Amino acid sequence: MNEQIAHSGMWVIALIIIVLVSWYMYKYLAPSSWHEWAGAGVVQAFIIALYAEMYGFPLTIYLLARFGGLDRTGLNANLWSSLMGMGETGMMISMILGYVLLFIGIGIFFQGWRQVHRARKENKLVTDGLYALARHPQYTGLFIALFGEGVVHWPTLFSVGLLPVIIFIYYRLSKREELAVIKEFGEEYIEYQKRVPMFIPRVSQWKSFIAQSR
Repeated sequence: MNEQIAHSGMWVIALIIIVLVSWYMYKYLAPSSWHEWAGAGVVQAFIIALYAEMYGFPLTIYLLARFGGLDRTGLNANLWSSLMGMGETGMMISMILGYVLLFIGIGIFFQGWRQVHRARKENKLVTDGLYALARHPQYTGLFIALFGEGVVHWPTLFSVGLLPVIIFIYYRLSKREELAVIKEFGEEYIEYQKRVPMFIPRVSQWKSFIAQSR
């Protein structure tokens, strides 16, 4: 395959972004147990694969063009743009939509982190704010951010394939965390579990959920 693929070869930018994003991820996810480290490790792999393709070498486009029958004329490093033949316009649309989801997810994640941080200082169970709408809003925010960046904005074989794995790992981690919280707060948390969904707020609550991410 000799076709030139646009927007590639910027390895220095890829490295800088991977380091910065990874630093923030480990700072706020703050893994302690090996289960948490396993989840963070898969997210780390997602980040490396995503930005290595976004700025370095678009492996997904190469493989699909080489073996998957993707039209080799007018290839772009962005998969949606190449599949739909929309060039820079397709890249711009997917970028805007992806960034909207990314920033909503980041906002939800950090707001959830702040609520938990305050509650731990006071040694109390947090059930208000975002936690009145979902029991694990931090993870919901993480899923939305990764979906926006790794599926909507810049889908790759690795990012699309790893996202369900990440969701499953954090589902299992959430179940473990809840068992620990039940030991600490007992019936109070069990009643809270019955009222509030794990990750996905009820349809009527999404507007409020997103509004609190700002």
